[in-house]
Amino acid sequence: MQAITNLSRFICSMILLLSATVTAESSRPLSAEASDPKVMGWMQGYPLADEKRIEQPDSNYFSFPKLRWSVCHLREFLPTREISRGVGNSIPLQYLPDMQFSKIRDQIDALTFTPLNSENAMTWEQSLYENYTDGMLVIHKGRVVYERYFGCLDERGQHAAMSMTKSVTGLIAEILIAKGVLNEDALVKTLVPEIGDSAFANATVREVMNMTTGVAFSENYADPNADIWRYSKAASPFPRTKEQTGPNGYWEYLQTVKPEGEHGALFHYKTINSDMLGWIISQVTQQSVTALASELLWRPMGAEQSAYQTVDARGVAFAGGGISAGLRDMGRLGLLVLNEGAVNARQVFPQQVVQSIKDGGDRTKFTNAFPTLSGASYKSQWWVFHNEHNAFAARGVHGQTIYVDPTAEMVLVRFASHPQAKNGYIDPTSLPAYHALAKFLLAYEYGGESE
Repeated sequence: MQAITNLSRFICSMILLLSATVTAESSRPLSAEASDPKVMGWMQGYPLADEKRIEQPDSNYFSFPKLRWSVCHLREFLPTREISRGVGNSIPLQYLPDMQFSKIRDQIDALTFTPLNSENAMTWEQSLYENYTDGMLVIHKGRVVYERYFGCLDERGQHAAMSMTKSVTGLIAEILIAKGVLNEDALVKTLVPEIGDSAFANATVREVMNMTTGVAFSENYADPNADIWRYSKAASPFPRTKEQTGPNGYWEYLQTVKPEGEHGALFHYKTINSDMLGWIISQVTQQSVTALASELLWRPMGAEQSAYQTVDARGVAFAGGGISAGLRDMGRLGLLVLNEGAVNARQVFPQQVVQSIKDGGDRTKFTNAFPTLSGASYKSQWWVFHNEHNAFAARGVHGQTIYVDPTAEMVLVRFASHPQAKNGYIDPTSLPAYHALAKFLLAYEYGGESE
């Protein structure tokens, strides 16, 4: 039972539903430098000391500071399915020449900005430590201009993408719509008759994609009977005991969801929409979400590593938060989106896919639950900022980001392991930093051999 409890806590963190996250053991968490897994000595040494172990079945492996190691090692805790990169060579990312790369990295590290609700300037490099960054990659005009690794991550490693997984699921759905495979106006029950009399039955595919469904899903962590706990138990990949009852797997849980409110009325961020969308796209294609991600994204974009996605006990991938991937491959994904589906002048998917996302959702339906995202909207599982650069992003707990700025021709990817799960704690530093970098790159003159 202890393993089930810890698994539930882990899943809750992954799906970006935390209102009060796991925190440090003291009221002031260790700094990024002090909590670095190498400094902490997690899983280091032969023989390994008990106090340095992070493992199943009874470890609280997703509590801070252990999470700073765990985010790079999820496959050691949970079963996964592969998002295959296929065979053959990857498509290389283009880098600035070494001297140019070093020069611009130093300039970016020294770049200053002012965080939200603050009068004190901060440098870009300071913000990396402030936000417990594990990896940062910046692509500008098709070339990598910045790349750094910290903590548990290096260029060979993989990191939990958390709810950036939702954006992969949403991107696949948009591709299927553009190809005429999926009808965004269809009711869920016509595509997935197994949904029965669930509240999802009479929602449209588009309402599921944009999270404007009227479905009941309680996220009160103080309430042991809240829906989130039933959902987490259903998602467990571990074998069940005879005493355990309730839905087994994501899809069985979705069949039990009750109505609350009106479909299409308001945006409410509820991860069950992402898993419903995963079921929809699997049903209409008769393929798993991992197979679709491989076929439509990882293989054509020339990924250098396969990615992996956690699964429930039925082998269904967690469409709302289960991917682990390499930093550079998430950069390739961001570049594919920035270039509206093109890779090396080859159109991988129709341009209208990205245009639909960039248009954003109905801003009048965006609730005030995200004060750092005032004026934003949500479309196809992507966050659209509607700022002066028309930026939009994939986002996940503890600081995961693919930030796409079409005006600056910039893609930024960050993996992180911030002690606080909710990005509302991180945005006051991150969002001004991203925008400052975009403006810096817009004005940057490379000159010489890098042109």
